[in-house]
Amino acid sequence: MSRLMSIPAATGTGEFTVVPARHPWRWVAGSVVVLLAALLLASAVSNPRFGWDKVGLYFRDVTIVNGIGITLFLTVVCMGAGVGLGVLLAVMQLSANPVVKASAGVYVTIFRGTPVLVQLLFWFNLSALYPEITFGVPGVSLDANQLITPLAAAILGLGLNEAAYMSEIVRAGIQSIDQGQSEAAGALGLSRIQTLRRVVLPQAMRVIIPPTGNEFIGMLKMTSLVSVLAVPELLYSAQIIYSKNLQVIPLLLVASIWYIIITTVFTVGQGYLERRFARGTSRTVPPTAIERLRKYFRVHAPLATGKGNAS
Repeated sequence: MSRLMSIPAATGTGEFTVVPARHPWRWVAGSVVVLLAALLLASAVSNPRFGWDKVGLYFRDVTIVNGIGITLFLTVVCMGAGVGLGVLLAVMQLSANPVVKASAGVYVTIFRGTPVLVQLLFWFNLSALYPEITFGVPGVSLDANQLITPLAAAILGLGLNEAAYMSEIVRAGIQSIDQGQSEAAGALGLSRIQTLRRVVLPQAMRVIIPPTGNEFIGMLKMTSLVSVLAVPELLYSAQIIYSKNLQVIPLLLVASIWYIIITTVFTVGQGYLERRFARGTSRTVPPTAIERLRKYFRVHAPLATGKGNAS
């Protein structure tokens, strides 16, 4: 049974103030969580083995900063390749041509069914299968050892893998749009490509954007896997430093803190992007981080009433 909220008598201005019902057990649960968090924080601060002085020393190290740049570069490039190829694969999966549809399904099955680390190692060792890459063009002969560098292998592995997941996201977004939209566009004389580009995809973006944002953040963290290829991204940069000074825990904390900072920034940006594409599709848009924070600490919720003169 829901509790009734007390509403004080009307004031002279004609406004009311709604006082939410009290929930003491929420405060108890919150207090327990805060207590546990405080204990963990005190333990981390008081334990000298964390090496917080070393964390502050290496937090803005040149090697770490360069690693952040490569991490962001890999994230943007691989995600861009994944989105572009993913849209193409999604359209192929929705094609009426059985050969095109089956080929896209095989691609998605292979790249979703094998681990990303295995794919990275496969591309890195591609020269063992094809020492010379010709692309089937007479007179073209490229040395695979020079063409497939560690960075190129990282882009191929992460980008092609991401395309398989993005194709499923885009396909779900396209199928969420009512079939009548496409039929109406066809009746107006639009081709299938024009219908997809001008009618279907703009409406599907509100469904595509949230999981794409999650994939982007996941890609940011997945770039740490390319450390096995000796690509000097954020994690490998930290490994280079602690392999020399043996400060393993402080350098891993430095990398972790930077990952948290970057993902938080992108998460906030994702929230604003979702608000933009949610306009016109629902009565209320998703709240921003600041609005959620204000709502959490709000004690009195104003009741929207019109002002009127006393009769």
